[in-house]
Amino acid sequence: MPSISKQIKTPQHVAIIMDGNGRWAEQRGKHRVFGHKHGVRSLRKAIAFATEKKIQVLTVFAFSSENWRRPKQEVNMLMELFFTVLGGEVKKLHKHGIKLKIIGELTGFSARLQKKVHAAERLTENNQGLQLNVAANYGGRWDITQATKKLLKLVENGSLKSDQIDEAMMQQALTLSQIPEVDLMIRTGGEYRISNFLLWQLAYAELYFTDTLWPDFDGSCFQFALDVFSGKERRFGQTSEQVRDIR
Repeated sequence: MPSISKQIKTPQHVAIIMDGNGRWAEQRGKHRVFGHKHGVRSLRKAIAFATEKKIQVLTVFAFSSENWRRPKQEVNMLMELFFTVLGGEVKKLHKHGIKLKIIGELTGFSARLQKKVHAAERLTENNQGLQLNVAANYGGRWDITQATKKLLKLVENGSLKSDQIDEAMMQQALTLSQIPEVDLMIRTGGEYRISNFLLWQLAYAELYFTDTLWPDFDGSCFQFALDVFSGKERRFGQTSEQVRDIR
């Protein structure tokens, strides 16, 4: 659990569900992939804004494990777009000192895309700037399940006893084990749910929902979300009086 005594007005870790690309395109009489391409521009803006505001970690939901259920043509276009963007953007990220990590079940992607992902992570792994996590073929339930399997293997080989497993150990087995828990989760597109995103890491996050579709989400929208966050009293299970005493 985050420490109340270390509360800050700017979140260390912001997570974003980038929703509304398809609807944005359809409103303009375009194919849904047109919206996804414009969504990439919004992501660039969000990365630049997060860097400017000295946010330490930005985690974005690019492709959920449930998105495979979408029409095959759209999924294929999304995979090609992901491949193209990854190849074209990683050098820019590296130039600005951004560390990239792709989280999710990567075995679900083609060998070509997996190779691209690993190369991008290797190129940026020593960078000290913004930590950018891109959740692709990711689901919060999958994350918790794979962490459980890791711990069970340790139990099976005798290096761990089941009664030794605690929350801290589970945290270390998750995909974002070395990352601060999410302070602020933003979802665009007018939906009010977290859609199986970072289920463990969102336990104490402030949740901000906006009707703005992702391609229209810019720095001013991001700043408004931060302003809302700064006005929140984060108690982490304690009372307002206890929080004020700590401060």
